[in-house]
Amino acid sequence: MANFAQYVAKETTSNLWRNRVTTAAAVFTVMISLFLVGASLVLGLGASNATTAWEKGTLVSVFMQPSATAQELAAIKAELDAYPFVHGCYYQTQHDDWLEAQKQLTATELSVLTEADIPSSYRCVPNQPQDAQLVIDHFSGQPGVFKVNAPVKTLKTLQRIITTAQWSVLIVALVLLASSAVLILNTIRMAIFARRREVAVMKLVGATNWFIRVPFIFEGLAQGFIGSALAAALVWGGEGLWRLWGSRVDPGSLVHLMLLSNWQLFFTEVVVVLVGMVIGALGSAIAIRRFLDV
Repeated sequence: MANFAQYVAKETTSNLWRNRVTTAAAVFTVMISLFLVGASLVLGLGASNATTAWEKGTLVSVFMQPSATAQELAAIKAELDAYPFVHGCYYQTQHDDWLEAQKQLTATELSVLTEADIPSSYRCVPNQPQDAQLVIDHFSGQPGVFKVNAPVKTLKTLQRIITTAQWSVLIVALVLLASSAVLILNTIRMAIFARRREVAVMKLVGATNWFIRVPFIFEGLAQGFIGSALAAALVWGGEGLWRLWGSRVDPGSLVHLMLLSNWQLFFTEVVVVLVGMVIGALGSAIAIRRFLDV
């Protein structure tokens, strides 16, 4: 068993070195393609983290008319307290909303407004993000209500942009993965061609088919593993730079919200390495099936 392992290691290393230019090209292509796969996974997981954080912080704002009566305010409050799709409602006075408006509006806009023009509001957390639209539809147009607002469209737009970017990266990565498999296949084919006489002699002296095949299988696995390991290192480095950037910005910013947990990063690295090994094994398996007559 030890002798067989030594034989496999020696032959695999010899084949990789003999076709080192093609091997380097295959490894490089695997690295780039799997880096894009890893980037797609990181982008997807980060988008999921950001979306979850945004959804948790989503508020439905029921703005009241500045002239709303105490009875109208009380009626809306009672209805919100009993409404099954929201919780955690609190009231903001006209003064509270005026202070908030001063932070959000331009000087020109503020110059034509007074505190008396600003509506008071109820702020509520929807039980589910999709419940925000139900609140908007239910309370819009009720007596004393000026407007019901929630960042539903903003969340959907951001999610659509992130999803589009993720799929674009993934499609490019899949094309490069196919190229990687072809390059590995070609490398194994060249190794088989270079050793065709040796293979014929081994068959004559009674070597089994698997004894002949194993070094070529490990050659493909080695190419896939090396390329995927380099890709995993690039993904780890890129995520580290993103984490460094995220630590220096506002905690509520998109960059910070998209940071991955240690477990998510570990999962991404494992997937990248496993995919690389599968690509290497697939390329070598096809090459052996097509070009190795044993």
